[in-house]
Amino acid sequence: MGSCGTWAWQELLVLLSSVWLWEGSSQPTPPGSTHTPGPQLKFRLAGYPRKHNEGRIEVFYNDEWGTICDDDFTLANAHVLCRHLGFVAATGWAHSAKYGKGIGRIWLDNVNCVGGEKSIGDCKHRGWGNSDCSHEEDAGVICKDERIPGFKDSNVIETEQSHVEEVRLRPVVSGARRQLPVTEGIVEVRYKDGWAQICDEGWDSQNSHVVCGMMGFPAEKKVNRNFYKRLKRTARMKGQTLRPGSRLASKSQPKQKRGEDVGSKKRLFTERQQLNYRLHSVSCTGTEVHLSMCAFEFYRGNASATCRAGMPAVVSCVPGPLFATGNAHKKKQRQQQQSQPRIRLKGGAKVGEGRVEVLKSSEWGTICDDRWNLLSASVVCRELGFGSAREALTGARMGQGTGPIHMNEVQCLGTEKTLWSCPFKNITQEDCKHTEDAAVRCNIPYMGYETLETWYWDASNVTEMVLSGVKCAGHEMSLSHCQHHGTSLNCRNTGTRFAAGVICSETASDLLLHAPLVQETAYIEDRPLHMLYCAAEENCLSSSARLANWPYGHRRLLRFSSQIHNNGRADFRPKAGRHSWVWHECHRHYHSMDIFTHYDILTPNGTKVAEGHKASFCLEDTECEEDVAKRYECANFGEQGITVGCWDLYRHDIDCQWIDITDVKPGNYILQVVINPNFEVAESDFTNNAMKCNCKYDGHRIWVHSCHIGDALSEEANKRFEQYPGQLNNQIS
Repeated sequence: MGSCGTWAWQELLVLLSSVWLWEGSSQPTPPGSTHTPGPQLKFRLAGYPRKHNEGRIEVFYNDEWGTICDDDFTLANAHVLCRHLGFVAATGWAHSAKYGKGIGRIWLDNVNCVGGEKSIGDCKHRGWGNSDCSHEEDAGVICKDERIPGFKDSNVIETEQSHVEEVRLRPVVSGARRQLPVTEGIVEVRYKDGWAQICDEGWDSQNSHVVCGMMGFPAEKKVNRNFYKRLKRTARMKGQTLRPGSRLASKSQPKQKRGEDVGSKKRLFTERQQLNYRLHSVSCTGTEVHLSMCAFEFYRGNASATCRAGMPAVVSCVPGPLFATGNAHKKKQRQQQQSQPRIRLKGGAKVGEGRVEVLKSSEWGTICDDRWNLLSASVVCRELGFGSAREALTGARMGQGTGPIHMNEVQCLGTEKTLWSCPFKNITQEDCKHTEDAAVRCNIPYMGYETLETWYWDASNVTEMVLSGVKCAGHEMSLSHCQHHGTSLNCRNTGTRFAAGVICSETASDLLLHAPLVQETAYIEDRPLHMLYCAAEENCLSSSARLANWPYGHRRLLRFSSQIHNNGRADFRPKAGRHSWVWHECHRHYHSMDIFTHYDILTPNGTKVAEGHKASFCLEDTECEEDVAKRYECANFGEQGITVGCWDLYRHDIDCQWIDITDVKPGNYILQVVINPNFEVAESDFTNNAMKCNCKYDGHRIWVHSCHIGDALSEEANKRFEQYPGQLNNQIS
């Protein structure tokens, strides 16, 4: 039992890592030692809070800072890394991003050192840049506070802790109400046990652009600096300074106190506290994904009398369409509806993350991960209405796509408005495979949705039903955004019997039908009734079959093979355990799902004229990709499922792998196949579960063509497909 809102009313800190001063060296270099051949490595400790001899371990490789995953991490690994940092040994190590999540690449994973290696590169690992981790798994080390004699380029961090990790946007003015997301406020950085401000001398739009990107916004707008100057003067006259109001970085917003003034005029929150400036002379190019990557200087010692000619840096951000409110929200939604975007994210578990797909020649395709980095990922994120990128993911970390791979070696400068403006190479079949599909995780604004206090508990404790009839499309950010019965609850007095519950997961399966195989294998068979008794028992024939003169006559069947791939990040397993599988004596097999697929023949306007269904009597790994082992086999009452990277093949010549079209008249139709139609098993993407084909039936033969996954084409191409007038001959162009 637990609560998704356990941390409500606590601060949500924007834990985005940073760069520090150049620190560390390629390896400990006491007198007489030599450097290991290969790329020069640099190491540093990062994170907060920490001491000078502990922190998140970061390595500079191939001109880019990155982290190390905690998978299989050991004290021996920590020994090697601490010696890199100039310490004699390690006393411990930390997992699960104890010192905060890093940014950029995860350079090493599954590191396995003996302990005596001179370089971390000499230890066993998966290869540089080859990782299946997220920054939630960043490793840290605790080094013995004793330096190696003669070690150069010391990594000892000054007591001032000259780094920037946590950043927040704090509003100081209030309108009629406090709204989320917070789009305007003072920029503050975490300093010791509190927060400090940035002097705005020399502050420009590029700096604001970086901060807005960190906060989850695609763009910035000009701030009325004179307004804040007046507030500052007013506060000084009263002997007060700017007071924290609602915070973007807080876990949730404090409840408004009873009797608090909520007038429509902007006003200043004040309290007796002193400004504490920490940074000045900030200079960003505008392409950085974090403020810490910009040039800046720290104030030293007592900085209370600094920034005389300036004031705290203030930023105003423009939210993306998904997070905009009021009239601006409606206007942006209308603009989106008028033109289909040419880029999208697929397969992600959360808003703002997923496999990057682009639209070219009316067909959606993926991007190869060669040279994929944070600059290109940030262009994608901002184009979609999010902030800058938190991570640029490689190796199909958000699942494999299907269809073409449209782009390779994308090299954005970071200033482009659209990914299509970036230099890239056209793909050839030999260049990339879908195992190299690029993905992103974007910064998104804090919306405070966890204060819905959604709980998962033992149903016996339920005392009240608050929602019924909930129907979500899947893209909503809160249950309250889904369709539901409102105040007219259907199960108000039913007790605990109908209480809903969930089990959450960061990963899920993603099933897709191999459309070309359906097109290649489709044919008609007139099958005698005496061979269809088992099929009739399993309801694989149309209802009119019950009126036939059994065992005489036949049924006309449209048969085809279906090959179903799992391109997700988790195995597809039946919802029911095998103790509840149903044995079917006629076919001598178990059904692990009531219905696994729907087969339908539709008219061009969507009217169903024939249907079939396939119970998953055997979900198993028929074949797998190279280096992927089969895990599921139906023989001997074995476990059923489809492994990631494998597929299950239902051949055209097995029972029920058909649609009964005995009663269908000649004409032009759409063949539709839907996998997991009742959403019994969780998938990361349900929009690609349907496959459609055009088909022409002349009463004797059938032509099936233009088969494609439901979301593979542009909206315009899909409309043309659904208006299919039929073929004039049997030649398919």
